[in-house]
Amino acid sequence: MTKILSVKGVTRSFGALKALDDISLDVEEKSLTVLIGPNGSGKTTLINVIDGYYKPNSGEVWFRGKNITGWAPHEIFRVGLTRTFQIPSLFLELTILENLLVSSRNHPGESFLRSLIRQTWIDAESKYIHEASKILEILGLARLWDKPTATLSGGQMKLLEIGRALMSNPTMLLLDEPVSGVNPTLAHEIFARLIKLRDELGVTFLIVEHRLDVALEYADQVEALAYGKPIASGPPEDVMVNPKVIESYLGA
Repeated sequence: MTKILSVKGVTRSFGALKALDDISLDVEEKSLTVLIGPNGSGKTTLINVIDGYYKPNSGEVWFRGKNITGWAPHEIFRVGLTRTFQIPSLFLELTILENLLVSSRNHPGESFLRSLIRQTWIDAESKYIHEASKILEILGLARLWDKPTATLSGGQMKLLEIGRALMSNPTMLLLDEPVSGVNPTLAHEIFARLIKLRDELGVTFLIVEHRLDVALEYADQVEALAYGKPIASGPPEDVMVNPKVIESYLGA
């Protein structure tokens, strides 16, 4: 398989605290990789470095053959690397479909002058509605397309947040705890939908998740951190029996 993301010797400190200490990992294209580790292990800090929110003190981040180290988040977004956050930030007054449409990239209707002339944006609007409908179908939200977003459950809002990210047509998504606070049944459904997105749209996922009972069932690859350092990498069944991983969660 082809590597889509490579983190090479990344270090990030906050004063005297070294949050990331020489982290290296690779993510294969069209895979679902789960990043695990106890609280304080550096998982979210690593995601923040990858997506440009933090700049590393040393090391490099490569995406699709480009060195994106130190790029601003909007520049990284433009090359197809997008993220979601633990708490969805949606437009609750808009419908579910409208929440997707406002995330469309380069919509001609965003231009004040062009928006006044219907012929300049109507074809693009039809195209984006078609794309949004396809995404809602895969996410299991199609029947709710015209409902106010405020009526969704917490788990459905997480799915919609993923759908909004997909409207930018990314090749890779970084997800920060997509099933946090979600009941087990819906948590499994969310991961099943991610697998469908991987298989049908070819999207690659790097996911921070504490719900190991759910996430490991769907992971192609697991990367484990502890105290800002990598301690294990490989298939879930191998990583979870690694003595270093067991010790990091349970103690010596």
